[in-house]
Amino acid sequence: MDGTGAPLQCLAGVKVLDLTQFEAGPTSTEALAWLGAEVVKVENPKGGEPGRTSFAGPTGSPDSYYFFEFNANKKSVTVNLKSERGLALVKDMARHADVMVENMAPGTIERIGLGYDVISAINPGIIYCQIKGFGEGSPYEKNLAFDMIAQAAGGTMSITGEPDGPPIRPGPSLGDTGTGMVMAISILGALYERRATGRGRRLQVAMQDAMLHYMRFAFQTQAVLGRAAPRNSTRSNTAPSGIFPCAPGGSNDWIYVFARQTDHWHRLLKLLGREDAIGDPRYETAQARGEHVEEVNAMVAEWTRQRDKHEAMRLIGAAGVPAGAVLDTMELMNEPSFTERGILQVAQHSSGPFKMPSWPVRFDGAPPKLEPAPLLGQHSAEVFGDWLGMSKSDVEALRKEGVI
Repeated sequence: MDGTGAPLQCLAGVKVLDLTQFEAGPTSTEALAWLGAEVVKVENPKGGEPGRTSFAGPTGSPDSYYFFEFNANKKSVTVNLKSERGLALVKDMARHADVMVENMAPGTIERIGLGYDVISAINPGIIYCQIKGFGEGSPYEKNLAFDMIAQAAGGTMSITGEPDGPPIRPGPSLGDTGTGMVMAISILGALYERRATGRGRRLQVAMQDAMLHYMRFAFQTQAVLGRAAPRNSTRSNTAPSGIFPCAPGGSNDWIYVFARQTDHWHRLLKLLGREDAIGDPRYETAQARGEHVEEVNAMVAEWTRQRDKHEAMRLIGAAGVPAGAVLDTMELMNEPSFTERGILQVAQHSSGPFKMPSWPVRFDGAPPKLEPAPLLGQHSAEVFGDWLGMSKSDVEALRKEGVI
């Protein structure tokens, strides 16, 4: 489906002033860009936002794969925020923007003169959004944070790992992308509200606070146990529930099987060729199976070890039992159905084609069209002309002055 995704118009006409960097902020604005908003990144003329150069990229490219992933479908302008003319330029843009998003270090946006009080006075209808590591009023509100800091202080590490081992950082960047998605959803709500009220909003989210949202199951576990939720390991007191080895025994040759419900358990037993165990009081209830975890898991593992994970997933799934092969990034990238359905698309960057995940929601059967992340300052003349009515000569003068 490469090249056949449809440009979305859900947020057509919505202008987003994007002063974000790295992942949490860019994730929120990228979500808006996928949905059709005009998202304009305001970047330092000398190198752009740090995510462009902090990671590796294609040979000869000025930008990283990391930047590609989190800035699709956006535009880029350059502005020197250390100059008075540069600040005035951004304030003029804010006057025309519907949304402004920033995730600079605590206090930075206020120090440079683009804080909420300043921007809301210029444009009372603006949705002004801030993403920080720790919330206003937190004892750590001045602290810096990245994804792993949020996951440590937000609890997700505490429930990840084996019960007798150290906490482990979850692989997905919940602290960054997870926080960005919470902000994006809130922006949509504020835009919808503004249609009725005409008033803007100040939205603030802390990465630590957002992690509690993703920990709700752990909090219910704490309520049940009366103590802190334990680590979510691959071991379980419910059987069969967990990962089971598959042939040929590589690092990701595993399958997760979850057959806690009695009907799922009976279906699985039939597939395993163990109909004799149906009705056996040692295994008939979840509680009973929990008391015979090793025996139950051994039945499943004996079967899975004889098959590769793809065959095991097909057969167990077809039997009506929840199961998922452990697929790595290369396997996912090479799975043709993701490309055919537009879940993975190819962006045509100036440095060459780059396949990446697109927005996963399909609109009337089609995914949004993927446009490549912008080059630094690629759209300066276009945006300043459209938003501020500047001529090409006006823009060139700003460039000569070092403002852009």
